[in-house]
Amino acid sequence: MVEVALSGEDVPSKLTLNLASGRYKDLKSAQPLEEKEGNAIWHTAGNEAKLRYSFVINNQRKNGGYDSRITKDWAILRSDKLIPPISATSRGRATDTRLKLEMPEGWSSALPYPQIEENLYQISDKKRRFVRPKGWMIVGKIGSRQDLIANTDTRISGPKGQNIRRQDILAFLNWNLPELKKIFPLFPDHLLIVTADDPMWRGGLSGTRSLFMHADRPLISGNRTSSMIHELVHVGTGIHGDDQSDWIVEGLAEFYSLEILRRTGGISDDRYQEAMDKLINWGKKAPTLLVKRSSGPVTARAAGVMLELDKEIREASDGKASIDEVAKALASTRGEVTLERFRKLSEQAAGRPVKALALKNLTEKNSKDIKQQIKKSPDDGGGERQGQDH
Repeated sequence: MVEVALSGEDVPSKLTLNLASGRYKDLKSAQPLEEKEGNAIWHTAGNEAKLRYSFVINNQRKNGGYDSRITKDWAILRSDKLIPPISATSRGRATDTRLKLEMPEGWSSALPYPQIEENLYQISDKKRRFVRPKGWMIVGKIGSRQDLIANTDTRISGPKGQNIRRQDILAFLNWNLPELKKIFPLFPDHLLIVTADDPMWRGGLSGTRSLFMHADRPLISGNRTSSMIHELVHVGTGIHGDDQSDWIVEGLAEFYSLEILRRTGGISDDRYQEAMDKLINWGKKAPTLLVKRSSGPVTARAAGVMLELDKEIREASDGKASIDEVAKALASTRGEVTLERFRKLSEQAAGRPVKALALKNLTEKNSKDIKQQIKKSPDDGGGERQGQDH
């Protein structure tokens, strides 16, 4: 059961809740409430208002794994799914939002927000007046390890009794997160990594100040990329693409999943180039980058474009700039990224037009190369990886 309680002099007069997912049931309020066309229109009056509903936690993906799951001992879900998207008609100031969890005895919780007291969290979002929680959360009989890494309060949490390498992940982050934060200085001051075994989805999914990673995913895969760093880049940038620019979002994440390891000494320059060559070779299967959803060969090809763009910017600027400047600029504003904006930022860093982002380099593909590579892909250690919440 979920309860949304409003109080104060500036309670919104009308709220529209997006119920399109179908996971919100039995909505009830003492104030007028109507449901139509996948929305609930909630008309409030006075200084207090309450809305209650049931939320369906279990959500199974097409491949059979869960990206939201409750058992008798724990629950893992995204808090922004728990509270649906809400648009509010309000004349007031920003809200003071708190999330309180009531759970069975012996359960505890972890969210990527400051904890005021046990199971009570302060929720903040400077960009919104009406604030709702976002990011991954885990409750139940859980175990956690926590550390302050490069001024980010970092917590690794997962169900007790599962084969979860909490301390290994913390060590990996101590090694790599400081380098990542040099590129993304606005990286959040709280980071929660939720991890669990089957039947959770066997991949990684980023969220606000948080990410989920299946317990079986290696920190460094067989092809030397890192699913963990890939998702951390998503957390650091907070960007999403338009209908033809998801390759930028995923390509940057995949490029830095290798680049950060190279910079921290996790892999040698030779191994780095070998891994990049494999990605570029795999990317020959993708005839174009301008697709709605980037995965597999498209992301691999996009990582190769990022490598060429980085080289071009460094050469044009005599080493004074790199793709880092472009990534920083994107992360500073977050939100949607387009090819036009990405090209403009790249040309500003290079001080001249960049060939790597010429349309023919993003859309043209030799059909012979596609045919030759159709049965080949790099060894990534198994399992799926990519997922987003940008």
